[in-house]
Amino acid sequence: MRKINNVAVLGGGAAGFFAALSVKKHHPHAKVILYEKTTKVLAKVKISGGGRCNVTNSDNDIDTLCMAYPRGGKQLRNLFYRFNTTDTQEWFRSRGVPLKSEADGRVFPVSNQSQSIINCLMQEAEQLGIEIKYQAAVNSLTKQSNIWRIHFLNETQEEEFDSVIIATGGSPKLQGFQWLKDLGHSIITPLPSLFTFNIPRDSITQLMGVAVEDAKVKIKGYNIETSGALLITHWGMSGPAILKASAFGAPALAECQYNFEIQVNWLGERNREILFNQLQICALEHPQKAVSKQKAFPLPQRLWQYLVNKKGIEADKKWIDLGKKKGRQLLELLANDVYSISGKTTFKEEFVTCGGVGLESIHLKTLESKSHTGLYFAGEVLNIDAITGGYNFQAAWSTGFIAGQMGVNN
Repeated sequence: MRKINNVAVLGGGAAGFFAALSVKKHHPHAKVILYEKTTKVLAKVKISGGGRCNVTNSDNDIDTLCMAYPRGGKQLRNLFYRFNTTDTQEWFRSRGVPLKSEADGRVFPVSNQSQSIINCLMQEAEQLGIEIKYQAAVNSLTKQSNIWRIHFLNETQEEEFDSVIIATGGSPKLQGFQWLKDLGHSIITPLPSLFTFNIPRDSITQLMGVAVEDAKVKIKGYNIETSGALLITHWGMSGPAILKASAFGAPALAECQYNFEIQVNWLGERNREILFNQLQICALEHPQKAVSKQKAFPLPQRLWQYLVNKKGIEADKKWIDLGKKKGRQLLELLANDVYSISGKTTFKEEFVTCGGVGLESIHLKTLESKSHTGLYFAGEVLNIDAITGGYNFQAAWSTGFIAGQMGVNN
């Protein structure tokens, strides 16, 4: 008679759900129970992407996909060959959730409702007979005679399992990983990974709501440069270019206590001669117009006027009177604008951390613990994190799928 394996999945987020579903797909005879410490599952899925759920990214090239992960990219390569962005899209589409790719590569459900993704996962879990238990926070985890015993905070009786998949997500504090450290795993101190930059008392915050589609951001003193949309907020700067810089700079920026300088190239283009020629063309075509009112580049008007004023050019100064020297000085500001950052802003609901279980503690092909057989990991509990654009969810789907596939010791 076939042995019935009892598998516990700890964590009701994206990685936990996908791990539980993967166990049943690859091992239909296994009994799977998913434990969630709160009263609701898939909370991040619900609020991600402004309630639309950025499921994944349309990029299907493994090499470029791995580059989206400041931590864990190289280690994910093998897993992505086994379950990647294309597989994720096919998984949801084949279960009745049509998806769409936007110009920036982000993939959303056609419904623009995260509930479509949640309903799909919940229905799949119900059809496969996966039991979900709520308000089940783990107190301790021990192993005796190849049996895992889980003790929960609100229960006196221990539950026994053949395998355990840990998908409990990130934690803002090191203490949240102590129980995993006690089991012999290395823990990387958790730090905020995606955050916006605060620029207190800088007048540019008066332009809150102004956005530039293609800016370049460089963190001075560090080899970190990103590009993409940039949004000016009432507290500083946000948008993909800033969030990417925060992800790649997370450990270094924490070390300097979030006090540093950035250089912003508002124009995207680096070649100064190309830019100067464009500025000269504007001067020749509009000699009698005020520099502050006639843009030489496709920037938002309010930002253009702000930068012209920041350079000390009078509001009524005409293009014919600007001169080449002042023109080059204006161009240098546009392509190399410097701001002092003091502090960060994170969004608690979509909080993403770097840190967690060190990847050296697990077998990367199976996601099984090197310290204990029958113990697997998936999702943000691992020291894996990505830039914005659906990549963090993709890491959850991929690690969940592989952990579930490998998480039954026959």
